[in-house]
Amino acid sequence: MAMAVTMEVGNDGVAVISISNPPLNIINAAMLAALKEKFGEATRRRDVKAIVLTGKGGRFSGGFDINAFQNPSGDTSDRTIESIDLVLNTIEDCKKPVVAAIEGLALGGGLELAMGCHARISAPKTQLGLPELTLGVIPGLGGTQSLPRLVGVSKAIEMMLFSKPIMSEEGKLLGLIDEIATSEELVRVSRLHALEISDGRKPWVRSLHRTDKIGSLSEAQQLLRTAREQAKRTAPNMPQHLACLDAVEEGLLHGGYKGLLKEAAVSKELVQSNTTKALTHLFFAQRATAKVPNITDVGLKPNHVKKVGIIGGGIMGSGIATSLMLSNITVFLKEINSEYLLKGMKTVEGGYYIDTLSNIQSLVARGKVTQDKARKALSMLEGVSDYSEFKEMDMVIEAVIEDIPLKQEIFSELEKVCSSCCILATNTSSIDLNVIGEKTKSQDRIIGAHFFSPAHIMPLLEIIRTEKTSPQVILDLLTVGKIMKKVPIVVLNCTGFAVNRSFFPYMQIPHLLVHLGVDLFRIDRAIRNFGFPLGPFQLQDLGGFRLGKASGKEYENAFPDRTFRSPLTELLLKNGRNGKSNGKGFYVHEKGSKPKPDPSVLPIVDESRKLMNIMPGGKPISVTDEEITEMVLFPTINEACRVLDEGVVARASDLDVASVLGMSFPSYW
Repeated sequence: MAMAVTMEVGNDGVAVISISNPPLNIINAAMLAALKEKFGEATRRRDVKAIVLTGKGGRFSGGFDINAFQNPSGDTSDRTIESIDLVLNTIEDCKKPVVAAIEGLALGGGLELAMGCHARISAPKTQLGLPELTLGVIPGLGGTQSLPRLVGVSKAIEMMLFSKPIMSEEGKLLGLIDEIATSEELVRVSRLHALEISDGRKPWVRSLHRTDKIGSLSEAQQLLRTAREQAKRTAPNMPQHLACLDAVEEGLLHGGYKGLLKEAAVSKELVQSNTTKALTHLFFAQRATAKVPNITDVGLKPNHVKKVGIIGGGIMGSGIATSLMLSNITVFLKEINSEYLLKGMKTVEGGYYIDTLSNIQSLVARGKVTQDKARKALSMLEGVSDYSEFKEMDMVIEAVIEDIPLKQEIFSELEKVCSSCCILATNTSSIDLNVIGEKTKSQDRIIGAHFFSPAHIMPLLEIIRTEKTSPQVILDLLTVGKIMKKVPIVVLNCTGFAVNRSFFPYMQIPHLLVHLGVDLFRIDRAIRNFGFPLGPFQLQDLGGFRLGKASGKEYENAFPDRTFRSPLTELLLKNGRNGKSNGKGFYVHEKGSKPKPDPSVLPIVDESRKLMNIMPGGKPISVTDEEITEMVLFPTINEACRVLDEGVVARASDLDVASVLGMSFPSYW
């Protein structure tokens, strides 16, 4: 069905205006013009008493066309006029009552149109939200003004700043929704509601005129101050958060009409920004990852994975288990002895290290998972100490330390025990899969399932294929990744694969700079100021020095011409430090506290500097923070270009997505 805005006038005198642009009824400039035309016609017609605005195909509207953000000189350049003219003049100030009949979803511009109406009737379990900030823009069709007036300032800030949608049931409690009706009854109930407004039996409410939900101005301004402080901490380089709050405040101080003018002007400015361009690119790039040439386009059907065996109950293994269990997949966790098995299972449950992220109870404590879902997930975990249960597995994921002989031994054993159709996956972060599987005959079933730590929270799943991995195995792992709500990206096999291969200089160069006399904590600060959540040394603490040492050897063997051989990691291990896992690294890690720089590590750093002795004239080099950032990131970009040149990823945009989701590369540049 082509894009259209239609109008039907019933014998009851209600004009039903319907949006149709399958599958999500996305709004663009042409549709806004068509809506204005239909509203004008309905207003002029004497046989029309009231209007119902709805969407075809079981959805109201998924919002404004994001493609327009990639061409800001087009659709979005006149949003100042659009927002005031359509939402205020055409809908809200319409001389006949307008009721929105909402079903499925009303997001972004879709919800803004609905909020311009005089009442909103919704089907059950309809999603309502303003997610524009995730794309670098703010609501541009009146949302910054109408939402605070309908749900209160606090809830409106939460929904906009965190792009946090609500369901229609909560919307009814908040006052955003007036009535809930079944999908079958939705339009009929909306027509009746519209007629009751027309007859004076129901209130005729203009959203921008409401003040009862705002509360006192001083309370509202305090909420805005708190929100600004939080935005500066959590998104210091994202202009849209503060811009959104500015538009809200303008409306609270000077009225909804002035607020609309501010919203439209700021919205127009943000659409032109690099942040919006970058976030819009990322939005489309993430969706493109689902299309894998010669895998998803050749008619294969995925096999259903019900049971997964995991070998290794450490941080990675327990995190992968947690993610699978929360996705209703049964997990059999294997460890080498009962002590390690108990520890791994307790980590999954949350009873061993209660502060660790890799467990279910911590998710419950933070409100991410309900107790019912936690109980169901935990019922899907079984601990085993041998391979007898693995005969019935659909997939096995090896998640042990980066030790080639150990991994080879495990895969040889799995080949003997598992069925011939069981997927054999490894969570290695750097080792060539051909090396891991060289002692097996089942190389068509061997695949990399590289999760990022903590595995149940980080969204990226890097799927590594060798020349022999079958398309069916790749498709099956892709499907499991989507069930786990991960973003799976298929890459070719090589040392480090796509993400860690591109970013191995990101860990190498900081060690070089330290041995040239630069303060390690200053390096971390410079990288954090650029926009990374962690600096390279804090990141190394998080991964652990044993892992760093093992993966460092892999890169040294694969890329000897561009590897810096530092004795620092070995010295730290000899000193009894292994990063976050034992609380001692470059930083001090204490339960319940943020990591703090550890001055006692500096003598070890000095010892390493003496061993290397590469400071020019024995004196530290002089560099600015900008130079530190460039020296760390430019070699990383160069390595990413090599990854592209070698065809490790199908598209350059795949590497963009992987870098943002796997390494938290700043997504607003």
